[in-house]
Formats: sequence, structure tokens, C-alpha cells
Amino acid sequence: MVAAIDSAQRRLRWQCRRGLLELDWLLERFLDRDYPTLSAAERQAFEQLLSYPDPQLQWWLLEGGRVEAPERLRGVIELCLQA
Repeated sequence: MVAAIDSAQRRLRWQCRRGLLELDWLLERFLDRDYPTLSAAERQAFEQLLSYPDPQLQWWLLEGGRVEAPERLRGVIELCLQA
């Protein structure tokens, strides 16, 4: 199980590299600090969040547009912002 988590975290770390330093920093910090303690549903939401393009993530995570995010992603967005 630990190996599966490590493998998933390595894959997700690569997906956290966005090209905008602020996003990289926020997403990687969240991955390191909080991802291991997330529920299965929260992990799935985080993976879905990473599938969105950079401008959308920037709006939700850095510019205060999180209330416009899909309902299924709002919880993980809030967790990211607390990291």
C-alpha cells in the first residue's frame, strides 16, 4: 500500500509542476503536507483539480475565484489554500 501511495505521489508531483511558480509552490506544498491524510474522495478531487488548465487553477487558487469552481472541487481547493 505504501508503494502505491509513493507511486501516486510521484505521478501527482509531476502534475503539480504547472509553469507558474506560485501554483507549483502551492500544489506541491499541499501534496507533501496533506495528500497522505486525504480520504479517497478528496484524493480523487485533487487529481481532478490537476486536470484543469493553468489559467483556471490560477483563478481558483490565487485570484479568489474558488466560489465559481465545481462543487466537487471546492473542498479540496479550500484544503489547498490552507496548506
